[in-house]
Amino acid sequence: MKKLLLAFSCMCAISCTTTSDSKVLSPDDQLNLNLDVSANGTLLYSLLKGNDTIVSPSRLGFVLQNGDSLCRDLQIADIKYSAFDETWQRQWGENKSVRNHYNEALVRVSHKPSGREYLIKFRLFNDGLALRYEFPETFSKDSIVIMDEVTEFRIKGNPETWWSYADFNTYEKEFMHNRLDSVSWAATPMTMRKDNGTHMFIHEAAILKYPDMTVKNMGEGRMKCELTPWKNGVKAYVKAPFNTPWRMLVVSPDAKGLIESPMMVNLNEPSKIAPSDWIKPMTYMGIWWEMHLGSKQWKEGKMQAATTEEAKRYIDFAAENGIGGVVIEGWNTGWDKWGQEDAFDYVTPAKGYDLREVAEYAKEKQVWLIMHHETGADIHGYEALVDSAFALCKELGIHAVKTGYAGGVSTGENHHGQQMVEHYQYIVEKAAQYQIMLDVHEPSKGSGLDRTWPNLMTREGVRGMEWEAWSIGNTPSHTTTIPFTRGLAGPTDYTPGIIDVLLTAKQKERTQWNDQLKDISQTRVHSTLCHQLALLVTIYSPLQMAADLPENYQGHPAFQFIKDYKADCDESIVLDAEVGEYIAIARRAGEEWFIGATTNENSRTLNVSFDFLPEGEYIACIYKDAADADWISNPAAFEVKEEKVNSTSVLTLPMAAGGGFAITVKPCK
Repeated sequence: MKKLLLAFSCMCAISCTTTSDSKVLSPDDQLNLNLDVSANGTLLYSLLKGNDTIVSPSRLGFVLQNGDSLCRDLQIADIKYSAFDETWQRQWGENKSVRNHYNEALVRVSHKPSGREYLIKFRLFNDGLALRYEFPETFSKDSIVIMDEVTEFRIKGNPETWWSYADFNTYEKEFMHNRLDSVSWAATPMTMRKDNGTHMFIHEAAILKYPDMTVKNMGEGRMKCELTPWKNGVKAYVKAPFNTPWRMLVVSPDAKGLIESPMMVNLNEPSKIAPSDWIKPMTYMGIWWEMHLGSKQWKEGKMQAATTEEAKRYIDFAAENGIGGVVIEGWNTGWDKWGQEDAFDYVTPAKGYDLREVAEYAKEKQVWLIMHHETGADIHGYEALVDSAFALCKELGIHAVKTGYAGGVSTGENHHGQQMVEHYQYIVEKAAQYQIMLDVHEPSKGSGLDRTWPNLMTREGVRGMEWEAWSIGNTPSHTTTIPFTRGLAGPTDYTPGIIDVLLTAKQKERTQWNDQLKDISQTRVHSTLCHQLALLVTIYSPLQMAADLPENYQGHPAFQFIKDYKADCDESIVLDAEVGEYIAIARRAGEEWFIGATTNENSRTLNVSFDFLPEGEYIACIYKDAADADWISNPAAFEVKEEKVNSTSVLTLPMAAGGGFAITVKPCK
């Protein structure tokens, strides 16, 4: 085997051949990338952190439709090096100030039998490695048909792993926790912890014109890239020049560093939208939860949820309580034609719902009306009508749309395949033209594209709150694992904030509307009330839903935290965390801080240090589980108390089993 060791040199933009000896290190010299070429021309990379092998030699390359195997018979033509360091500002995000610091190697690879060349770009950050393939215009004049991408992550050792099973059509899965050798086929992000305490996750960034990636266990720690296919078996059709998404591996000494890593957004291009007041993070609520409970329905009729009167009731409640927006699901016709092509036209209101009257009323009350476009995954039907639908939004002064793609894709393709990735991106760019923010449900995975298109505010892609209304539900471990798995892919519209955790308020009015359970009276929210409050902080979304009904919030003392919470945060700090066990996060909005902490099924106590506070005195309003609280037997029991704190304060706060706490911290006046 001919071996080329890469570690960063101070000389940038120079070339070398496979006979040269050069290096690429991370900026802090802790991570070391190695590139090898085997005797049969297989290109391999490996990654070390000090003396610890993170990734053992792993294959790179492609298999094309014409039989060319661009993963062997390869040689390195040259390598160019560069370094980059900048700090940039986001219009919104967990942290509005972001540092982007890496060393880069651009490797030109030659396929000896055909003479064709492509590029592999490696970026080494202090917290991990990213790589992507680049096909220059000279690679081919014709469309490139990719049958397989053989990129591997050969993980050294047998780390603990948190993962969900790969499904080409949904990310709404439970998370599993076992050793890597028991993982079969995983969606990303896939999170690991080595026995020496090193934490890692595999994911991808900047998914454009290319299918979502999964990783399949090939044995001996070899997690191989498996792209979501077209129904004809092809993985991707691309045209040179073309860049694949970034394959990325974040490496951290602890669980906190996984969440705090900015690598994914840094691998995306800068914003294509100038800072604008129509892009506005907010807490919202809406006509939604009652349909999942089964006390109301989306379609027209006697159980219709979306009426003019009901919409105004929600808008009044939002205005009175400082809630920024209201979404109205079931506002339009077509719900009785679910699953049919052209079921929805996105402009025709249902009987009993006066769209223009509601829009004008919301404007008068200074509440943002959020439009809802359920497509039923009829993508051609939606694309044909999206201009008229968005034009109506613009006419009515509506700047936010929640889209949905429930059900099988009308073309027969997979939700996470190339066709749908391109469709989702088309809608994002079309929405930007009409000054519309998006909340996408049943999406492709998050990959940091919200940096480039900040109107792409949030997405679902998770087994969310609605599962609590009509299935066996989501365990406390599930919601405490999300920040370390799905949450690493970006903003997550989990729709938290249920105060009626036992679902008693509408019990007599509920009807069975799906086949998940035989008896929906057995459903409930699987956490304490304070755990629900904390989820607004721990599961990040710049559009954060308070999902419960107005009547359950009205007059309830815990609702004050939701009223106070500001989704437009400036800075985020992970205070303490262990994957799937517990997490505590503090987020700053202006001079105020919001802290949320959740635990799994085990009770525990956390010591919360306030050393992140600037000088001065603050009032901390603490919502915590009562002494006798328990997520199974006494989930609604909680206490509220106030304490003065400063940067030297440390509070000891217990969490019940399945519980948590939420804190607002405001400067003393």
